[in-house]
Amino acid sequence: MQPRNMSMSGVVDLAAVKAAGEAKEKAEQARARSAEGGGQAAPAGLVIDVDEAGFEADVLQRSAEVPVIIDFWAEWCEPCKQLSPLLERVTREYAGRVLLAKIDVDQNQMLMQQFGVQGIPAVFAVVAGQALPLFQGAAPEQQIRQTFDQLIEVAEQRFGITGLQGVVDEGEQAEAPEEPAIPEDPALAAAQQALDAGDLNGAVQAYKNVLSTDPANVEAKVGLAMSELLARVQDLDAQQVRKDAAERPGDVPAQLKAADLDMAGGHVEDAFGRLVETVKRSAGDDRESARLRLLDLFEVIGADDPRVVTARSALARVLF
Repeated sequence: MQPRNMSMSGVVDLAAVKAAGEAKEKAEQARARSAEGGGQAAPAGLVIDVDEAGFEADVLQRSAEVPVIIDFWAEWCEPCKQLSPLLERVTREYAGRVLLAKIDVDQNQMLMQQFGVQGIPAVFAVVAGQALPLFQGAAPEQQIRQTFDQLIEVAEQRFGITGLQGVVDEGEQAEAPEEPAIPEDPALAAAQQALDAGDLNGAVQAYKNVLSTDPANVEAKVGLAMSELLARVQDLDAQQVRKDAAERPGDVPAQLKAADLDMAGGHVEDAFGRLVETVKRSAGDDRESARLRLLDLFEVIGADDPRVVTARSALARVLF
């Protein structure tokens, strides 16, 4: 999905947030302290886990000095497993120009509600104490970098916040040597690299190549389903697709496109519910198309996800 054309209009207001002017003043004070000390201090970590108790100190206060990216995720969320490592790697490569705060939605329901998160993965930014929605669902590396670049530009132009330049994540420095990792499948690595780079057609073919020799490879199945989903939605006009689906509930192709947008945007239950309902009211080839698309979307988040289990039961009821 495309990064937003970013501005600070339409930001999410947080009850615990300080006024933007106060945050800017804090940023100026922090830079002054840094200059007196001969340079900027390294942050406690470029990638941190945040909970409700530490949110003000770890996110709101630090957002006065550096843009903070927030990754809302959960253990059961398969798209999160694709997106989160990518966000972590890109954040570290930006070397202090942004920080990444990871929030487990299962453990932090209040924060999820405060930000108005409807589906995960969901990515926000906090700049000078104000939250800005960035995107929902998975995104390739190129688009993540574009979003980060836009955010950094907004933070600097509007608030004079330039981040902590040239730092290294303490977490990486403190890590003890690990045991040798199991060698990664080169074909699977190539497929993931293609997906991260936004080469969706290349990723689809690469994952298919893996599955041709290892049909049971779960990671390849998930990667293929994700790549095919992103390829289907990348050129869609979301507003037109949703208008068509609302006006023509019996138009199966319109419902399939809308379900893809739901899924790519992290609205998993909406996607599943739409397709189950489409199967219910369709017949023949149309019904089979909707059923197969639903099975494809199951692969995106994995068979063990509780939402897949629920949707499978609903599908069985309308089929039998």
